[in-house]
Amino acid sequence: MAVAGIDFDVADGEIYAFLGPNGAGKTTTVRMLTTLLRPTGGSARVAGFDVVREAHKVRSAIGVALQEAALDPLMTGEELMLLSATLHGIQGGEAKRRAGALLDRVGLRGAAGRRVGTYSGGMRRRLDLGMALVHEPPVLFLDEPTTGLDPLSRRAIWEEVRALNQNGTTVFLTTQYLEEADQLANRIGIIANGVMAAEDTPEALKAGIGKSHLELRLAEGESEQAREIVGRFGDCMKAQNGNVAVSLKNGASDVAPIVRALDEAGLVVESLEVIEPTLDDVFLATTGQTLEGDSDG
Repeated sequence: MAVAGIDFDVADGEIYAFLGPNGAGKTTTVRMLTTLLRPTGGSARVAGFDVVREAHKVRSAIGVALQEAALDPLMTGEELMLLSATLHGIQGGEAKRRAGALLDRVGLRGAAGRRVGTYSGGMRRRLDLGMALVHEPPVLFLDEPTTGLDPLSRRAIWEEVRALNQNGTTVFLTTQYLEEADQLANRIGIIANGVMAAEDTPEALKAGIGKSHLELRLAEGESEQAREIVGRFGDCMKAQNGNVAVSLKNGASDVAPIVRALDEAGLVVESLEVIEPTLDDVFLATTGQTLEGDSDG
């Protein structure tokens, strides 16, 4: 997918999630930012360096963990970590020190002597992350780092990303899991059809879609009167299964007065739920599509 002049900035020390439907242009963008693809126009800087004129400096300043890591299955985890250090010009005792420290950090010290072909998917992802960090880059690119992982492995990666960020690493994250972006990112950019469709904090993006709303289930036959009552507090909304729904102008603080008014009218509330806008709503409203894989998250 061609990228049609997108424009965005990622601040030092933040986690920036880059989202988009398949074919939207996010992979092309990441390949250009990591110097794997030369742009045909425009300009981009990573860690202060131009991705075309100073590509070698960009490569020294970034770590890259790709979705499909090219890990030799016949080598051990320790051998691959040492190889990565050597490729970055780190030799001898320092290479061994960093390899050992990173194997500890990503929870692979006990498997360091095993061939990578025996590793699970989560172990391979953690090893690839460690290899990307061996030269202590200030900027880390993570391309769908938890795709296909079980929930426990996914959360282990999240915790490591948070720890890296707290230590000052800037993280550029592509993901197909909206929960992941919501959990980790300071800001989110959404690309669609090669252009930036939306960009802001997760909270601001969700707030831009609409306010939270309250959905109530009442005793049978009471919904019409309930709609009249809750309509005094906000806009009535469509709800499924005969429920009553109303927008909350002031968020959850509106719930108690609504329930009190229904109770005073003698209406029985069987259940209620405050429903907040989600990134799924943002993504659908912005791109017209749902994000593949998110139902697995």
